[in-house]
Amino acid sequence: MRRTTTSSRTRLLATPLAGVLPVALLLAACTSVPLPPDNPVLPEPRVTVAPPPPVSSAEEEALRLLVAQQDRLYQVAGPLLVRNPELCRNNARNLLGFTAKNKYSYSSEFVNAAQKVFGMDEQLKVMGVLAQSGAAKAGLQRGDTLLAIENQPMPQGQNAERQAGAILGPLLTGRNSVRLTVRRNGAELPLTVPLTFACAFGIELGNTDNVNAYGDGYRVLITRGMLNAARSDQELAYVMAKEMAHNALAHANRQRMSATIGGVIDNLVLIRPDMSTMAGTAGILPYPADLDAAADKLSMYMLARAGYNIDNAPAFWSRFATQYPPSMLNAYTALHPATPARLSAMQAAIKDIKAKQASRRPLVP
Repeated sequence: MRRTTTSSRTRLLATPLAGVLPVALLLAACTSVPLPPDNPVLPEPRVTVAPPPPVSSAEEEALRLLVAQQDRLYQVAGPLLVRNPELCRNNARNLLGFTAKNKYSYSSEFVNAAQKVFGMDEQLKVMGVLAQSGAAKAGLQRGDTLLAIENQPMPQGQNAERQAGAILGPLLTGRNSVRLTVRRNGAELPLTVPLTFACAFGIELGNTDNVNAYGDGYRVLITRGMLNAARSDQELAYVMAKEMAHNALAHANRQRMSATIGGVIDNLVLIRPDMSTMAGTAGILPYPADLDAAADKLSMYMLARAGYNIDNAPAFWSRFATQYPPSMLNAYTALHPATPARLSAMQAAIKDIKAKQASRRPLVP
């Protein structure tokens, strides 16, 4: 949110105060009729105006929006990650199923806003719980402060996330669950969190209005523009599953584009990415028709297994290609041309999935 917007809101809220003086004078004029001398002088009427409500800073509003967008991504991604480890091949492993941040997890401009809006401090606080994960089933909640895992105190301060990762990595090997100690509403609470065997793709939000999505083999990035362009979570799932399928099939590596796409993702996760490097397709080669069709087919299976409706997927991609044609080089269709082969692959996959569902056969390609 721009600072000018906040200033406009401040002026609007201040407007009623400008009317206090004329109203007071008008009421006082009503007391100018002479009163009997033995009557005391009536006090001048007073007008009490409630102070305007506090106006959130631009940073606070921007952080709220950022967190809301991340929440939407995690909510849509949850079923896709949890229900498809068999299809993610070498990219599946045990996950804790939640994200944790402290006030230093955001750029310096948001540190104060993180403290005020979300009560963040030096300690790591749960900010997202993956839908359908073991963490969700164990009752872990957003806002829980992480105190310890397997009796090891959780790190605090500026490098807490990185240090926590170094602690957690070895603890997840060979386990089915982990013991957490969290603080909730001022009380310490022990939780046993089952680990979740899931696709281990990171889900990232890209800070650009370009309508695009990327998969570098390890992460899926959905831009803010794509998030806004998706008319529903169902449509957002179509895009997310497509990039997950590209990752599962190692298409970025086959295209020798993993490092290039990874660099684009590294840039776009910044609060203020360097958009001078994003001209055209940012050096990324468009996917050949055969690779794109293979990802479309696998994505239909991922969507169906996750409980999403696949019937409207071909129509979505057709409309999307018309709305964002290949001539828009910084948009999705420039990297994923909408070819008849893609639509045929989706339609064939949907037919095959329906038949397998009817006969109760496993949903695998």
